[in-house]
Amino acid sequence: MEFQTIGTPGMFAGFTAFVLAMLALDLGVFHRKAHEVRFKEAITWSVVWISLAMAFNVGVYYWFGKQAALEFATAYVIEKALSVDNIFVFLIIFSYFKVPPAYQHRVLFWGIVGALMMRAVFIFLGAVLLAKFHWIIYIFGGFLVLTGVKMLIKKDEEISPDRNPVYRIFKRIIPSVADYRGSAFTVIENGKRYATPLLLVLVIVEITDLIFAVDSIPAVFAVTRDPFIVFTSNIFAILGLRALFFLLAGVMDKFHRLKIGLALVLVFVGTKMAIMDIYKIPIGVSLGVVAMLIGGSIIISLIWPKAKEVLSVQAMPEVDQLP
Repeated sequence: MEFQTIGTPGMFAGFTAFVLAMLALDLGVFHRKAHEVRFKEAITWSVVWISLAMAFNVGVYYWFGKQAALEFATAYVIEKALSVDNIFVFLIIFSYFKVPPAYQHRVLFWGIVGALMMRAVFIFLGAVLLAKFHWIIYIFGGFLVLTGVKMLIKKDEEISPDRNPVYRIFKRIIPSVADYRGSAFTVIENGKRYATPLLLVLVIVEITDLIFAVDSIPAVFAVTRDPFIVFTSNIFAILGLRALFFLLAGVMDKFHRLKIGLALVLVFVGTKMAIMDIYKIPIGVSLGVVAMLIGGSIIISLIWPKAKEVLSVQAMPEVDQLP
């Protein structure tokens, strides 16, 4: 049994060409010079990427109907929500390695280029496996449920990049310089090429995204089995990840309940995948549940902030008491 898709080879090729053109425009025109991405620029690019995704979804609705459009929207929302975990880890990595703000966009840009290629391979393999071995759907579903439960019961742990095996292997086998050399990933000194810390950060970012893809791609396959919709929704969500990073970098700590919402999303989509041969949850219901879980966890985070945040606000002096 071969997998079914609304996408023709020409559509896959055309979409890939569009993505490459946008990436070239991004790096070659708008971010040709390394600079710190400010809030205004981040929110502008976030609006651009979300608008492009919604415009694409309008096209899906026009050409392929309501069902395909709902599947794209749900897959996009799930992938976008799960990418928030990536942002948290990226913040820790950049902070640990003291990556200058001006070079963070460059790392994320090339990290996302690598992520696009890796996810394309993952999606193709996942579609082939689901088409040839239907029982794998139960493994995917069970894996997502277990991952969600683990997120719910597991306490937040401090992440130490220096304990990452990639970090240890890289430092052991790749000749490196100890300090940053502008936005360069490698430099030549005394006729020999060395890696800069920026290359190490890029490698760790790539490996981190690979790990997160193991969760997010099966979650999207729980919504739709169409590789074209899985591919395009994943790519649009990933393309907007850089802008989302700079947009949320300063307020991530305020969304302390978001992890619960993400965990419940994984449990829901895993259950949906595991029971789809018995009962197929309507795609509109799935979109509503995912939006409710994510939106609800954000609202709860804002209504009931962390205890330390409340104390810090209460401890702040009045304006007229400031020196």
